Order: sequence, then structure tokens, then C-alpha cells
Amino acid sequence: MNLTISGHHLDVTPALRNYVTTKLDRITRHFDQLVDVKVLLTIEKQKEKQGRQRAECNIHVKGNDMFAESSHADLYAAVDELVDKLDRQVVRHKDRVQDHHHEAPKRLM
Repeated sequence: MNLTISGHHLDVTPALRNYVTTKLDRITRHFDQLVDVKVLLTIEKQKEKQGRQRAECNIHVKGNDMFAESSHADLYAAVDELVDKLDRQVVRHKDRVQDHHHEAPKRLM
């Protein structure tokens, strides 16, 4: 898995990088075939404080690309919401990929 964490209008500190990677480990527990993960953390220049911290993530898996974004007043809370959204998408993708059809029993004649 290639993990890229970048920041826009902020420096990505080692503590923040560690927090994002530990949260993304939750996604790899459900689905370990992740090819590429790109996380973008931004601080927007808005006058209001609500929704100013933003986290976006692109995940590339075999056969599909997933995107989620989250905004919050606290960057850590935005990362939490982002991981929740991505977790739901990954579980739904895994459910679609799995083969739910059972082989029909052979008839004896």
C-alpha cells in the first residue's frame, strides 16, 4: 500500500502523520488489497471557524476508486469523520466484490 499524506496551508507534523496512519489501519483490517491511498489535509481561509479544517482522501483499489472528504473545526475530528466514511465505502466495496453465489448441488439421476 502506497500512503501519501500531504498538507495544504499547514505542516504535517509527525504526530498528525502517526494519527492518520493509525486511523487508516482500521480500513486495512476490513480490506487489505489497497493499492494507493492519498490523504490531503487543508486549512481553508474562511472567516468562520466551523468547517475550516478539511481532510480528503482518495483510495485506489483493484477495480475501483473511492473518494471521501470531511470538514470540521478540529482537524483530528475531520480525520475521524473521514475514516468513518471511507470505512463504510470499503466494506460496501468488499461486499460487492465477494462472490455470494453458492454452487448448485449436482443432480443424481
